[in-house]
Amino acid sequence: MPLYESTFVARPDVSTQQVETLGEELTEIIRTAGGEVASSENWGLRNLTYKIKKNRKGHYIHFRINAPAEAIAEMERNMRLNEDIIRFLTIKVETLDEGPSAMMQSRPREIKNDRRTPSDDRDANEDSSQSAVEES
Repeated sequence: MPLYESTFVARPDVSTQQVETLGEELTEIIRTAGGEVASSENWGLRNLTYKIKKNRKGHYIHFRINAPAEAIAEMERNMRLNEDIIRFLTIKVETLDEGPSAMMQSRPREIKNDRRTPSDDRDANEDSSQSAVEES
């Protein structure tokens, strides 16, 4: 069977419990149509890059799916009809990743004040030119 990854964004005013229930309903649609959801991840309430239907935030849910195309079509049809879902995207993939998605992997916190000044650039250039002279 073909492999897919699907992510949907639900409205921010919907409770977390309702979002989980919505994810379970979509999983059941896939199972009923002869497919299986290999894994699902709740990415939580996140900021949107731009406003979508007057919303600045949304609940993200990500699925990894092993199902026939008819099951995906039925799931997407239900997503279009559901007023709580403001966006969704489903793509066909070659393999399903085993570990957590990039969104769920922990990463070190970024330094907020990582601004370089022109003097920093000048110092870096002098250091590189010095090391080039030493290597000759």
